[in-house]
Amino acid sequence: MKCDGAHEAMLGNDKLAKIAKQKQKESNKQDEYEALQSFLRSISSTATLPPYVKGETYSSVRGVFNQCLITCAVLILAAGAGHPIGFSAIALPQLQRENSSMRTDDEMGSWIASIHSAATPLGSMVSGPVMEAIGRRRTLQSCTVPLVVGWIIIGTASHHALLLLGRIVCGFAVGLMAAPSQVYLGEISEPRLRGLLIGTPFVAYSLGVLYVYTLGGPLSWRSVAYLSTVLPILAFIALCFSPESPTWLARRGRFHEAMAAMSRLRGTTETAQRELHELISCREKEKARGEENIKFFATVIRSPVLKPLILINTFNLLQILSGSYVVIFYAIKIVEEAGGSLPPEMAANASALVRLAVTILACILLLRLTRRTLVMISGIGTSVCTLALAALLAQGPGTGIAPPVLILAYVGFNTLGFFVLPGLMIGELLPTKVRGLCGGYIFCFFNSFLFGFTKLYPAMMKNIGIAAVFSFFGISAALATILLFLLLPETKGKSLLQIEQYYQKPNILWLSRKKTTGSQNV
Repeated sequence: MKCDGAHEAMLGNDKLAKIAKQKQKESNKQDEYEALQSFLRSISSTATLPPYVKGETYSSVRGVFNQCLITCAVLILAAGAGHPIGFSAIALPQLQRENSSMRTDDEMGSWIASIHSAATPLGSMVSGPVMEAIGRRRTLQSCTVPLVVGWIIIGTASHHALLLLGRIVCGFAVGLMAAPSQVYLGEISEPRLRGLLIGTPFVAYSLGVLYVYTLGGPLSWRSVAYLSTVLPILAFIALCFSPESPTWLARRGRFHEAMAAMSRLRGTTETAQRELHELISCREKEKARGEENIKFFATVIRSPVLKPLILINTFNLLQILSGSYVVIFYAIKIVEEAGGSLPPEMAANASALVRLAVTILACILLLRLTRRTLVMISGIGTSVCTLALAALLAQGPGTGIAPPVLILAYVGFNTLGFFVLPGLMIGELLPTKVRGLCGGYIFCFFNSFLFGFTKLYPAMMKNIGIAAVFSFFGISAALATILLFLLLPETKGKSLLQIEQYYQKPNILWLSRKKTTGSQNV
């Protein structure tokens, strides 16, 4: 009986402990709720502000200037991320010369070109949890360290193993910064500027590739490696003066910090209050629906998240198969195989210039044209150029000016929409709750497939020939164009909240959705 009494007493104590724990939890929730209500009351005047109307000035001149200034810090880092992408194109010809101190055959050359993309998925996988834990800005700063270390390893490499190790470290760094840069710019920018600001890293990225191509002419690959450490160091310093994403701060309950950051980005207190009020209201609605405690995987398989995820990943796959990055990695070799009257090095440098110029043009056009119009022009142009080049090369080795002109046209059309769109989609289409984690996993998938395709490319060229390879590029581009025509929503001028609400609707096809709603609104 005594044992039974002791057992009952223990059970009673456990029950009391659970009740006390539950009360403490409820008290914490009540404190958080009261703090939130107090903050909302301090910005309650936003309820009387008119909603944002497409075409009106959303931020003050000061706010626009601050958004552009902060974007410049990211652009410095993006240009630094372009260096390792273009490095193999200038290093391989030097390494494969007869008098090279580190003689490299085609097999090792393919590893040097592709190993960067093999390491990038690891960085991308880590970037999601890291940017959710420490914030977007700090994640971008943290990736500068391995980028600098990687270039030092490459510059001092005495044999292939160290060269590959340096490429791996640089690839990890590029993977770590890819998703946070797009998410960060998407969350700090206003709707009318978002396309421009998210697209500008690709300008810097292209400039970084051109920078390496240009240095690779007069300088050795070791000197290029050392000079490639400059921009990551400058980026770290510039990001020290940038604010954290207000969206990330608001979702962490750091409302006053979010208000300070939003005021800096929008230039006026009223506009900042209105936008922050929308962010907090959205967060509270998620809580009311019980969505805040849903596990990550359970959230991902929900329709509003799964639909944009499938679209982004499928497009990324087809974009890689259309040759967007292979042409960067193997620029000089591709021009040599295609033939024509232009020297391969000159044509490769011209392709980098075209990519840079068209990326700038794409960012400008994103202010004027709809997203769908731009990607349709890009997809159709890419398909026509690659299939025309394939038809030309199927008749024999290319001669005259036609092959390099078609290659440059292909690079131009591909860059106009396909090259810029993946980052734009991650910054715009993913819901706020999973944007950080999913962005990292998307880039992980992207770079894993990119590694495989880059490694496979020399074998494809050897076994099926360049005409068949460009036919494959053209067919992939055509399939990507059809996919985007059917599924890509128009996001120009829409807030991130409006885009998120679009995917909560039941329809899948963009055309049928427009017919159902009877308007062009998301």
